Amino acid sequence: MTTTTVDLFASALHFHPDGDVRAVERQMTSSSSGAWQIATFHVETDADVHADHWEMHPEAEEAVCCLTGGIRLYFRPDASGGAEDMVQLQAGAAVIVPRSRWHRLELDAPSDLMSITLRNGTRLEKRADTH
Repeated sequence: MTTTTVDLFASALHFHPDGDVRAVERQMTSSSSGAWQIATFHVETDADVHADHWEMHPEAEEAVCCLTGGIRLYFRPDASGGAEDMVQLQAGAAVIVPRSRWHRLELDAPSDLMSITLRNGTRLEKRADTH
């Protein structure tokens, strides 16, 4: 067996149902691979985390992990005109985003983040209150 190292800031890991794990190019849009993706990012600005978009994963929950820095994770209100719910994460903290729940991120500081989810059917939607 050949052992190789993977740069988690350049590649993602896909965990397949058959037990295989593969290093692949990070894909933040929908995927039909059937694999769970672990992706790690260094982010400096809100633009790096598409703060002007909502994201939703219909087929699985997502673990959003703050490894360094600090972020705010917002949940879109269920009813029009409602307030967003916000969870603040510091280094070493994570939150589990429920399946099919629209969410977005904003930074408190440059951060290293990890996302773990099944990307099948992932959707992005521009926030209505941004230009």
